[in-house]
Amino acid sequence: MTDPTPPPTIELDVDHVRAQFPALDAPNDAEPWIHLENAGGSHLPRQVIDLTTRYLSGHRIQPSAPAGPGLTAGELMERGRSAAAATFATDPADQGRGTGNDPGDVHVGPSTSQNTYVLAQAIGATLRPGDGVIVTNQDHEANIGVWRRLANHGATIRQWSVDSDRGLLDPADLTSIVDERTRVICVTHASNLAATINPIAEVAEVAAAVGALLVVDGVSWAPHAAIDVGDLGCDVYLYSTYKTYGPHQGLMWTRAGLTEELTNQGHWFNAGRPVARLTPAGPDYASVAAIAGMVDYYDEIFRHHFGPIETGDVGRWSRIARVYDLVAAHEERLMTPLLDYLIGRGLRIVGSTSTSRAERAPTIAFDPGPVGGAAVVEALAGAGIGIGHGDFYARRLVDAMGINHPDGIVRISAVHYNTVGEIEHTIDALDRVL
Repeated sequence: MTDPTPPPTIELDVDHVRAQFPALDAPNDAEPWIHLENAGGSHLPRQVIDLTTRYLSGHRIQPSAPAGPGLTAGELMERGRSAAAATFATDPADQGRGTGNDPGDVHVGPSTSQNTYVLAQAIGATLRPGDGVIVTNQDHEANIGVWRRLANHGATIRQWSVDSDRGLLDPADLTSIVDERTRVICVTHASNLAATINPIAEVAEVAAAVGALLVVDGVSWAPHAAIDVGDLGCDVYLYSTYKTYGPHQGLMWTRAGLTEELTNQGHWFNAGRPVARLTPAGPDYASVAAIAGMVDYYDEIFRHHFGPIETGDVGRWSRIARVYDLVAAHEERLMTPLLDYLIGRGLRIVGSTSTSRAERAPTIAFDPGPVGGAAVVEALAGAGIGIGHGDFYARRLVDAMGINHPDGIVRISAVHYNTVGEIEHTIDALDRVL
C-alpha cells in the first residue's frame, strides 16, 4: 500500500482549505465569526453545496428513470453511495487491500441516532433471553439508550464504566464483564466530550473471542481521521456526514454478510436488497448525491498538496488518509495551546490531557467551575466565538464524573479549517471570563 505519511515539510494550507468553505467568507452581521462548536456540526465546502444545488435544481424527481433527469439523478446518487463507501476502507487500487468499500455495505439514513435505533431493532430480534449487551457510560446517548431498551426483550445489559476522574475507559474493565453469552458490545471511537481514542482493535479482539458483534459510534472521530474498518475489526461503524463537511445524513457500514444475519427492517419485498434491509424509509435523494462532494473536497485538498490524481495510482481512501495526515498535524497545533492554557488555569479536563492527535481529537470539554458554562459561552459569543455548554447528550458521562452544574460543562471543538489565530483569540476571551 502507498505510504500514507506525507513528507514532513508539507503542512496543511489552511488558506486554501478555508477558501473551499463559503460560510467562512460570509461574515455574520458584517462581523467575523469563529465557529468552534464543530462537534455539533461542520460547515460545508462548495463541492457539497454545488452538488446539492445541481440535484435540487434539475433532478428532484424519482431517480433511476430510464432516461432524462431521472437517469442522471440515479447516477448522481450512485456516485454518492460509492463515495460514502470509500470513506470506510481502503480501495482495491491500494495494492489490493480493499476490505469494506462495497456500496452495498453502507446504509444511508437521516442521522446516526436513527441508524443506531434501526440497527438495535434488527439485532434485538435475534437475541435470546439472557443474551448480553454491553454499553458504556461514555457514549452519546444514541449509542446507549436504544441498546439498554433491549432489556425489555430479555437481554442482559452490562455497563463498561468510565473512571470518575477523567471519564476514560479501561480495557481491563471490559474483559471482566464479557462472557460467553455476550452478543453485542457498543462503544464510541472517541467520545464527544472525552474525545480520547478508544482502542477499538483491542476491543474487537475481545468481542471476537466470544462471538459478539462490535458496534462503533464514530461520529466524534470521523471528522478528524480516515477510518479503516478493516484495521479496526469492527462489525458496524457509524458516523454523521453533517459533522464531516457533508449533508445532514448518517452513514452506517456493516461488514459483508451481516445484514442477512439480522432481521429485515425495510419493506418485505426489499428484503433481498442489502441497502434496504436497515433503511426502512427512502433516503433524502439530494443528500445522498451530495455525499460525493465530501470526497470531491478531499480530492481538491489532495491535489493542492500532492499534485494530480492518476487513476488507479492511489485509491480514494489513501488520498483521504494522506489529507488527514496533514489535518492531524494542524489540529495538534490548534489544541496544544488551548489545552495548555486550560490546564494552566487549573480547570478539570474531560478525557486525556494529552495534546497528541494520536490520542485525542481537538474537542476539548472542561468544567468551568463557579463561573458556569452559560456565562463562558455568552462571554465568548460577545467576542464573536461560537462554542457550547451542557451535557451534549452524554449525560451519563457527566454524571459519572460528578459534574452537576445546572448549565453543564463547556465544549470547544476545532477542526482543520480553524486557525491558530482563532485559538489565540479564544484564549484571550477565556482569560477575561474565567
